[in-house]
Amino acid sequence: MKLASLKHGRDGRLVVVSRDLAWYMDARVITPTMQGALDNWSAVEPKLRSLADALERGAADRKPFVAQECAAPLPRAYHWVDGSAYIVHVELVRKARGAEVPATFYTDPLVYQGGSDDMLGARDPILATSEDLGIDLEAEVAVVTDDVPMSTTAIEAEKHIKLVMLVNDVTLRNVIPAELAKGFGFYQGKPSTAFSPVAVTPDELGDAWDGGKVSLPLVSHVRGKPFGKPNAGIDLTFDFRQLIAHVSRTRKLGAGTIVGSGTVANRNHEQVGSSCLAEVRCIETIRDGKASTPFLKFGDTVHIEMMDSAGRSIFGAIEQTVTKA
Repeated sequence: MKLASLKHGRDGRLVVVSRDLAWYMDARVITPTMQGALDNWSAVEPKLRSLADALERGAADRKPFVAQECAAPLPRAYHWVDGSAYIVHVELVRKARGAEVPATFYTDPLVYQGGSDDMLGARDPILATSEDLGIDLEAEVAVVTDDVPMSTTAIEAEKHIKLVMLVNDVTLRNVIPAELAKGFGFYQGKPSTAFSPVAVTPDELGDAWDGGKVSLPLVSHVRGKPFGKPNAGIDLTFDFRQLIAHVSRTRKLGAGTIVGSGTVANRNHEQVGSSCLAEVRCIETIRDGKASTPFLKFGDTVHIEMMDSAGRSIFGAIEQTVTKA
């Protein structure tokens, strides 16, 4: 089942989307918003699936689906926590500045809790006040949970994953160092995050989903050119089950919690490319002694998408243009 939120008020209007991303049907008679569906998932899901079945059969009241009309699946979320599941990415960043990766990074996930009151739709611009901020994309995968009890184990976590979607976790690279130097995390360096037009239930991924990760390439284009296609199911140190177990260790997670994977990265980056400009710049620094690839400029475009084994878009594409605020 595929779900989306059309732009409407603060929390969007829930719709069911066809598998080919061509049509939608309004779901407000079942529940008006995505958050409402997640709050009552066990009762609402069967009704949404019945609507989805009717849509696939060509229901008369279906309407053309237009990604530009979408807000983020959850336009504002109670909880957004992003991980760093691909330690190969951290290894490159550390190597570029001559630092070692602490041993604990391989056993204890890195996460941060980001702002979730202003999530961006897939076609919304990346707003920035200056190009000097070091504007970067981060192509990721994310899951959405129902209510997760405190101290949930990785084995138990799988049943709490209700939806999967794509992410562009925009980062202002030139702001981050000064914030981290304060020893209290970052804030200004992480502006609003964008999400794919559609969120899907895990069964839509077929054999590519094993309960904790998606084993498909995450394809990015930057400035209209191919940028990266690392496989999201390869070289990750922690899957979503482990990330959920980690973030729920000392607190429960409310329905609608979004958990991100962090920048998707593979060890064979020479062949598959990267998911963020910072990683490319680190590779250049290691190889050439300095970075040469610029960060994003006003007018630059970012395209992030994932295809199934038949080459069909699963979530729709994130397509954003960097725009002066």
